[in-house]
Amino acid sequence: MPVLEFKGKHHIYAHHLSVSYRPLEPDESRSCNPSDGEDNLIIHGDNLNALKALLPRYANRVKCIYIDPPYNTGNKDWIYEDDVSNPPMQEWFEAQDWVDNEDMERHDKWLCMMWPRLHLLKELLAEDGVIFISIDDNEVHHLRMLMDEIFGAKNFIACLPTVTNLKGNNDEFGFAGTHEYTFSWAKNRDIAKIGEFALEDDDLESWSEDDYGYYKKGANLKSTGGNAPRDKRPNLFYPIFVNKKDELTVSENLKDEEYEEILPLTAGEEMSWRWSKQKVSAESHNIIIERTKSGINLFKKQRPSVGDLPTKKPKSLFYKPEYSSGNGTAMVKKIFANREFNNPKPIQLLKDIISLSTKQNDLILDSFAGSGTTAHAVLALNKEDGGNRKFILVECKEYADTITAERVRRVINGVENAKDKTLQEGLGGSFTYCTLGKPIEIEAMLTGETLPSYSVLATQLLFTAAGVSVGDEKLEQKNDDGLFYSDDKNDYYLHYQPDLEFLSSDEAILKQEHAERIRETSHQNDKKAIVYAAGNYIGQRQLTKMGITFCQLPYVLNER
Repeated sequence: MPVLEFKGKHHIYAHHLSVSYRPLEPDESRSCNPSDGEDNLIIHGDNLNALKALLPRYANRVKCIYIDPPYNTGNKDWIYEDDVSNPPMQEWFEAQDWVDNEDMERHDKWLCMMWPRLHLLKELLAEDGVIFISIDDNEVHHLRMLMDEIFGAKNFIACLPTVTNLKGNNDEFGFAGTHEYTFSWAKNRDIAKIGEFALEDDDLESWSEDDYGYYKKGANLKSTGGNAPRDKRPNLFYPIFVNKKDELTVSENLKDEEYEEILPLTAGEEMSWRWSKQKVSAESHNIIIERTKSGINLFKKQRPSVGDLPTKKPKSLFYKPEYSSGNGTAMVKKIFANREFNNPKPIQLLKDIISLSTKQNDLILDSFAGSGTTAHAVLALNKEDGGNRKFILVECKEYADTITAERVRRVINGVENAKDKTLQEGLGGSFTYCTLGKPIEIEAMLTGETLPSYSVLATQLLFTAAGVSVGDEKLEQKNDDGLFYSDDKNDYYLHYQPDLEFLSSDEAILKQEHAERIRETSHQNDKKAIVYAAGNYIGQRQLTKMGITFCQLPYVLNER
């Protein structure tokens, strides 16, 4: 399969593996109605570090990922500053300048930025999960090749031209631009599913159906305007006859049924019909007969134009009037009054993406969160259908609290003086606001500079060693010997306290008596034991006979 080559690729090829783990540190003062169970999350921090921090709890669990990365327009909308431990790469982004149109390597930098993040997003995505990415023409071709390489071309679902400006952008050369793109890949397309739009009665309330398809009431068959009077169009003044069965004719030779004569009159003045006698006779099935107390009115049937009629199966041309970028801006203004955010995504676009790719209890992730539209969409859907979807947002910019999280706080609690009743009352819900702690690294642990809590270290070790993501389970020491987790084959033990004095003492060492107790417990359960500790006084041959695998802290931290 062809691969995409770009400057720096061999330096960042495995960068996602070397990124240090950082614990998520909840900030209660910035959280909103935080839940004791697994809560929605808003994380302030670099999204590469945040995605790595999420792996021990959320790997293979996220059903829908939506990202709106920098479009790399050359208008200084992002800075490449990943900390890749490689001298040429460090020199490349040493200045940490905004990437602009004069940068001849801006596409290479964008690809270097996206590569490790997409790898981590793939790890977080559930086996039947789907990722959606918004992009425009600046990087659309690079993104397609990048995603085919990381996710596999066989897992490509669709490139959806997404109409966000139906009037068109006249500043563009040659053609007035109306759209961007929404790309979609599955982690495993063989088991992934894209749903259909749920059509309620209200969606079709203005439409009717007959043998000729859907229609709704269009213009009155009676003419209006300056040319409507009879003397202007005398050949279009004639009677139309309607019987009690709502059968219509222009023939005046009526014998079998009692017909009522309808003439094009307005306030007693003789006007004209829009259609000739011949057309009325040929297309009588396209005329709607409406009976009122004052008489009978005739209307043309209006057949749907492309995109007018709601359909269950989503179309590859992603278009609804609600997808207009102006709707995203209008919503942010409703929430923040005079505060603005550049190019926020419209909420209906995110609601549709989420509803097509998730069920009511699924997890949704947005690692380029911006104004927080994804969280707003999740909360709105939950309000509409009683669902319990959860969201995780990641935003690195300084406005993560003042705009991203603040928008979500307001839509949860209600926006005072909002004209929209639902927005005024609030959607309910909660989230926990988190920042990223210091990296869990060998040198920092050896010096005592950074000693993670028992739960944080146990969670990371379990994922690093066994690839087990524990979800919302908080790993704690279950007995005096340090048992913290069990699966079908193994018991996992961590002999640890976040205290340098303890870790430097004889108490932190695995001794014979301790090992024998572990052996006895695990043998009773017909399992092997994996023991993490700062050291041990027992030979490996003896440990093997006891069914114990010993892993020394902190060196096991970088096994994965």
